Amino acid sequence: MTNKISLVLKREYIQRVRRKSFIISTILMPLLMLGLMMTPALVMTLTGPENKKIAVIDNSHIIAPALQTDGEMQFITVNEPIDQIKDNEDYEAILVIGKDIISNPNDVTFYTRGSASIKTESFISGQLSAIIEQHRLSQYKIDNLPQILADVKADVSMKTLRIDREEEETTSSIVSYLVGMIMSLMLYMFIMLYGQMVMNSIIEEKNNRVLEVMVSSIKPYQLMLGKILGIGAVAITQILIWAVLICSFTTWVMPSMVGSLFNTTQNIDLLQAITMLGDTGYILTIFGYLTLFLIGGYLFYSAIYASIGSAVDNAQDASQLQSIAIVPIILGMVFSMSVIQDPNSTMAVWLSMIPLTSPMVMMARVPFGIPTIEIIMSLIILYICMLLMIWVAAKIYRVGIFMYGKKPNIREIITWTRYK
Repeated sequence: MTNKISLVLKREYIQRVRRKSFIISTILMPLLMLGLMMTPALVMTLTGPENKKIAVIDNSHIIAPALQTDGEMQFITVNEPIDQIKDNEDYEAILVIGKDIISNPNDVTFYTRGSASIKTESFISGQLSAIIEQHRLSQYKIDNLPQILADVKADVSMKTLRIDREEEETTSSIVSYLVGMIMSLMLYMFIMLYGQMVMNSIIEEKNNRVLEVMVSSIKPYQLMLGKILGIGAVAITQILIWAVLICSFTTWVMPSMVGSLFNTTQNIDLLQAITMLGDTGYILTIFGYLTLFLIGGYLFYSAIYASIGSAVDNAQDASQLQSIAIVPIILGMVFSMSVIQDPNSTMAVWLSMIPLTSPMVMMARVPFGIPTIEIIMSLIILYICMLLMIWVAAKIYRVGIFMYGKKPNIREIITWTRYK
């Protein structure tokens, strides 16, 4: 029996690992994710406000003289009526400042030809805010007031340490939040993608009547199990490759970054974040739990997808039954976004124990260093329910693969599980 399952597993695994799409996504996905995170910041850094002339109608006679013109945005004070300026295409925009702008900062209007960029609006509103604040301060008639305010201003950065460990550990809630969100998203993506891959593979082979030939030499549940395990092995391979790439980065690159940052910055939050990400043990632990929850979550949901695939004849019929699997997965992702705000709440604990949501929710909590006993309990419940779901799916699969021409309803599928 084991040999037959391994043959199906090997076939499914090799068939997908050799595809160019697998190789490209496995190697390039980490680089793509890094690029997507860095691109917005890079674009915002390299691009400034659009090059344009802006006519300024200053009814307060206070703001216009203080506006700073840079190389890409030029403020020109005008005394002409606004209707006349609108007809002058030399000006890209018109800034109308109200008479009571100091007491009423909202007394300002910005007219543009077309839509204005966020960068342009932020640039102008930032200048206006600074000028109004400076003017208000000057009304107090205190010598050197801006310098006094600058001297008393304090930016507090806390160093966070955990005391519920044998040794004090440096933590960063920002890093834990980001890691939890990324891990939960990865599980969501893998379970959804590879679960549907199982379903589509079964539908394709059922339509080609390949299954009828294969079950003559292998039992249906062996075929289903081999197919699920083979596709799951592809997902595990991707996770392991990503773990090696990321651990290599944290081992060889992060230490030099931490050393240089300690000498060039006093930002404690940044240093704590880099220190956590540079801890290879921390990264390995996260990927270890990710692998365990991926295996349990994937096998649980792929059994559901396998049941759906065996019960229908085409993808259109399957799309109507997929909500049985898709809705809980989406809910798990949605709940993880909420749980990540308070990973130790009662709701977070319960959702991380329910197998329908536990893979995504628990992986959102793990980076925050929750008690190990909760993780173990969640895994035990998940794997028990996973075995039960595979057993139910096997009963549905052995009947469904021989059903053609009629889309069964939920009641009929449940009836199949009672067949001897």
